[in-house]
Amino acid sequence: MVTNLPAEAKAAWAKVMEAKTPEEKLRALQEFLSKVPKHKGTENLVHWVRRRIAQLRREIELRKMKERALRSGGGGGRKLTVEKEGDVQLIVVGPPMSGKTALLKCLTNAKVEPDDVPFSNDEPIPGMFIQDEIYFQLVKAPSMMLDDYDSDLNIVTASLIRSADGVILVLDASCTQPDPVSQFKRIYDVLKAHGIYLTKPKALVRIERRHIPGVQIVGKLVNASIDDVKRLLLDYGIQGAVIHIEGEATLDDIEDAIFRDYVYRPCIVLLNKIDLVDEEYVKYVIDQLRTNNVPVIPTSLAYCKIDRKLLAETILKTLDLIRVYTKEPGADTYSPKPFIIRRGATVGDLAKRIHSYLYEHFKYAKVWKKDTFPNMFKRVGLNYELQDNDVVEIHA
Repeated sequence: MVTNLPAEAKAAWAKVMEAKTPEEKLRALQEFLSKVPKHKGTENLVHWVRRRIAQLRREIELRKMKERALRSGGGGGRKLTVEKEGDVQLIVVGPPMSGKTALLKCLTNAKVEPDDVPFSNDEPIPGMFIQDEIYFQLVKAPSMMLDDYDSDLNIVTASLIRSADGVILVLDASCTQPDPVSQFKRIYDVLKAHGIYLTKPKALVRIERRHIPGVQIVGKLVNASIDDVKRLLLDYGIQGAVIHIEGEATLDDIEDAIFRDYVYRPCIVLLNKIDLVDEEYVKYVIDQLRTNNVPVIPTSLAYCKIDRKLLAETILKTLDLIRVYTKEPGADTYSPKPFIIRRGATVGDLAKRIHSYLYEHFKYAKVWKKDTFPNMFKRVGLNYELQDNDVVEIHA
């Protein structure tokens, strides 16, 4: 990561952080780039800034196209987001003709047909996959262009992923140029260039700026002190901030986060068209893909040969989500529709989700295991950490 930037470059970056509109940010980035010395130590930063400038130009043009379409009575131009519905939203991505459309046709009621011409469909298409009373919203993204990181289609896909809970990556097992392992690597690299990790990074840092002076670190900082962090932030005009760290972060990781807003979106790989290749080759590809620490499910989507329950369970596990069922006091049984919440959530978190009254007037809760209900419950408080398939009865 960049170090020893001159003071004028750091001051220019402060203007980037203060910019509100895409146009203001574009002008500020251009000024910042002019202040960055060009040498080996700044190569990555310069490359990223130039890419971000190109992305902003495209975003501004896309917005102008949308505004022109609205003024002329059109449909408003290309959509960059899809409003979340259901319990979980996952973006379905992949190269052209890999099976994204087939996945939606197999699992949802979306009216969607394969593209006759690759890259001809640039609109996201949503559909709802329902399994065991859990509603998974699948959004088919435009096909990714693996050789053009900053294409409009990749910008749309990255925007969709940033707003979603996770990613389903559909790869073509029968394709050899590039093969499925190379497909994964290219897509990983494209999305990383847009600030998105598909696998959990060693360090993920988010800087929450505050108007009140002072620096707080939430997480593990290694090989540096909080005073080092304060000095670094002051160099960039940041006097107050909360640094959120997932994993273990160094000072370089924190400096990197000043420039780039990285996010992690868990990924599940569907290896499609396994009926067209040799069984041993499928096993080899799955083994190679799993070295990236992503779950892989082999499928033949043309025949809808996909284990719906396995996919649903894999989504929950990969996204670190649990099912919690609720029961009203005096009722004989619990609601068949579970709440889908983050692992580590407490009874208090669930009470807030249901209604603020239950949290504010909480007395106690009863918790059963779904497979032993209605026997053997525990009486617990607000801070009790919930587990998958708990049944909860809240008393207020």
